Amino acid sequence: MKIIANDIRVGNLLEHEGKLWVVLKTMHTQPGKGGAFMQVEMKDIRGGTKQNIRFRSSENVTRANLDQKSYQYLYENGGNLELMDKTNYEQISLNKELAAENAAFLQEGMDVTVEFYGEEPIAIVLPELVILEVEECEPVVKGQTATSSYKPAKLDNGIRISVPQFINSGDKIVVRVETREYMERAK
Repeated sequence: MKIIANDIRVGNLLEHEGKLWVVLKTMHTQPGKGGAFMQVEMKDIRGGTKQNIRFRSSENVTRANLDQKSYQYLYENGGNLELMDKTNYEQISLNKELAAENAAFLQEGMDVTVEFYGEEPIAIVLPELVILEVEECEPVVKGQTATSSYKPAKLDNGIRISVPQFINSGDKIVVRVETREYMERAK
């Protein structure tokens, strides 16, 4: 799908020079002399190399079309994640790196989305929110509960986040995966 360079956003997948790139940063620049351009920092999906490219604002670029398919996460096997197609019960094994830094949030039985570029899996997308148990956190200090202060906590998946003062060890909380922030107590 063709888009103009001004419409490039962080997270877009672009086809450029025969490779697939993910956009990391964008900056629109209007110099005093000459035409406006988009400065785009991109990372090669397969090779991992980064590149800064300038596109003229009116230039057309190709945005990659991705197919999405729903799977259920079963378990980790070495460096691979075992997933099951919920429609035909076929199992596939994908590299853990496709889930990137969010792999720590995977839970058995969790529904995930696998993004494919043609037949090649590109990424494993987790749900926006997950429920986790607080493994350890500092006790409440009397008098601090009136303010909206936060304290550090360690979750059962090993991730450390900040939680409100009223959260205790053993509580189940809802965490936003992308930002790794506390949302609310689990109901």
